[in-house]
Amino acid sequence: MDVEQSAGTLASPDIADKDKKPIDPSLDEERSIEHGENDLLGGENVDAVLAAKMGLVNDAIDEIGFTPHHWKLFCLNGFGYAVDSLILLIQSIISTQARKEFRPSYATGLTIAVYVGMLIGAIFWGFSADVIGRRFAFNVSLFVSAVFTVVAGAAPSWITLGLFVCLSAFGAGGNLVLDTTVFLEYLPSQNQWLLTLMAAWWGLGQLIAGLFAWAFLPNFSCDDAATCTRANNQGWRYVWYASGAFVFVLSILRITIIRLQETPKFLIAEGKDADAVRVLQSIASRYNRPCSLTLERLETCGPSRTHKTDAAGLTQRLISPKEVGFHLKGLYATRKMGLSTSLVWFSWLLIGLAYPLYNVFLPTYLESRGAKVGESSQYITWRDYAINNTCSIFGPILAGLMCRSRWFWGRRGTMIIGALVTMVFFFCYTQVRTASQNLGFTAAISFCLNIYYGTLYAYTPEVFPSSHRGTGNGVAIGLNRIMGIISAVVADAANTNTPVPIYICAALYIVMAVVSAVLPFEPYGRRSS
Repeated sequence: MDVEQSAGTLASPDIADKDKKPIDPSLDEERSIEHGENDLLGGENVDAVLAAKMGLVNDAIDEIGFTPHHWKLFCLNGFGYAVDSLILLIQSIISTQARKEFRPSYATGLTIAVYVGMLIGAIFWGFSADVIGRRFAFNVSLFVSAVFTVVAGAAPSWITLGLFVCLSAFGAGGNLVLDTTVFLEYLPSQNQWLLTLMAAWWGLGQLIAGLFAWAFLPNFSCDDAATCTRANNQGWRYVWYASGAFVFVLSILRITIIRLQETPKFLIAEGKDADAVRVLQSIASRYNRPCSLTLERLETCGPSRTHKTDAAGLTQRLISPKEVGFHLKGLYATRKMGLSTSLVWFSWLLIGLAYPLYNVFLPTYLESRGAKVGESSQYITWRDYAINNTCSIFGPILAGLMCRSRWFWGRRGTMIIGALVTMVFFFCYTQVRTASQNLGFTAAISFCLNIYYGTLYAYTPEVFPSSHRGTGNGVAIGLNRIMGIISAVVADAANTNTPVPIYICAALYIVMAVVSAVLPFEPYGRRSS
C-alpha cells in the first residue's frame, strides 16, 4: 500500500489494512463533539485520523495541566528569544566603531550579514524541525551562535567580521522558529496566552545588548577614524566577547536544566504513538498529575499514515525538495488555511521592513536627535538605548494579559490595538525637539511596538498545523529576514537623519492593523493543533 499522502487528502476507513480496526463512526461523532468546536483547526477536515489523535493529545496535556516543567520551558525557550534580539542588535550597536577601525566601503555590510545568517538559519532550522525534530535545534543552535559570537570579537577585518556575524546569526536565527513551537506543543490550552508573554525575553535580549554597549563603548572607543586602531578601539570587541560568553552560558543551561524530549504532537505526526504516550506519561508521573491517555485509545482512532516511510519501512529523515513541498502544501490544505498562511506571512513581510528601519538603525536616530538637542555624549546615547529596551520588555507582558481577556478581542484585537497605537507614536515622534521628548517617545514606541510584535510571534505558530508548524514558522521568519536585508539597502541609500523612515514605518503599521483584522482564525478560547 502506498503510504504517501497529500496534505489535502481526507483519511477514511477504507485506507486501513484488513487486519486493523477501522475507525468507529460513533467515535468520530464523539470526537467531533469534544474536539471539533474547541480545536482551532478542527473544522478544517484535512486528516480525520490525525485530527482525532491530536484531540486526544490535547486532552491529555490539559489533564496534566501546567507544571514546573512548563516554567522551565518558558525560560529555556525564552533564552532563544533573547539571543535572537541580542545578535540582531549587536551588529548595529558596534557598527559605527568597527567602521572607524576598518574603514569599509559598504557601511551596512554587517546588517546585511546578520540578516542573511538569520534568513538561512530560519529556513534551515524551520524545515529541520518538521523533518528531523524539534529537539536537535533546541540543543545545538545556541551553542553554534555562542562560538561564532565570541570569534566575531577577534575579527581582523571588516569582511571576516561580517562572516562571523553571519555564522553567529545562523545559529540564533532558528530560535524564533523553534522556541514558540516547542513551548506551544507542551502547553495546556488555558495557558496558551503565555506564548505571547514569552516575547518579553526578546526585550530582555535588547536590554542586555544595550547594557553591554553602555558599559564598554563609552570607555574603550576611539573618537577619530584617522587615529583609530585596534589598540585604542577595543570597546566593540568587548561587546562581542561579553555577548558570546552570555550566549554560551545559556546554551549550557538548555542542556543541563532539562533534557528535552520530542514534543508529543511531533511524535503523533510521525506515527510514533507509543513514544507520544510515553512522553506525556513521564511528565504526569514526575509531577504526580493524572494522564489517562493510553496507546490503545490512540490506536482506536485508526492507523496513522505518514509520507516518510519508504517501501522497506524505513523512516526518511532528510530535507529534500519533495519533503519541503509536502510541508508547504500542508499549509494550504484548505482555502481558509491557505488564506491564513498567506496573511500571516504578509504580516511578517510588513514588520520585517518596519521594524529594522526603526530599531536596527535606532542608534542613528538617537545620535542624530541627540546632536540636535545638545546631547553628544556616548554615555547618554547608550543610557537612553538601555532605557528604551527596558520599556520593550513590558510590551509583551501587557499583550499577554490582553490576549487572555475577551475585552480586547483576543489575539487579533491585541495586534490591531498594538499596531494602531504604535502608528500614532511614530507620527508624534517626528515632532520631537528636546532630549526628554526624544527619550519619552522612543520608550513609548518600544513599549507599544512590542505589543504587536509579541502577539504576532505567538499567533503565528498557533494557527499552523503541528505537522507543518516548523515549516510555516521558518518561512514566516525567513520572509521577515529578507525584508531586513532590503531595509539595510534602503537605509544605506536613504538619509536616515530625516523623518521619512518614520513616516514609512507608521504607514506600514496601518496596513498591519488592517491585515490583523481580516485574519480568518482567532486562537482565543481554542486549542492549537
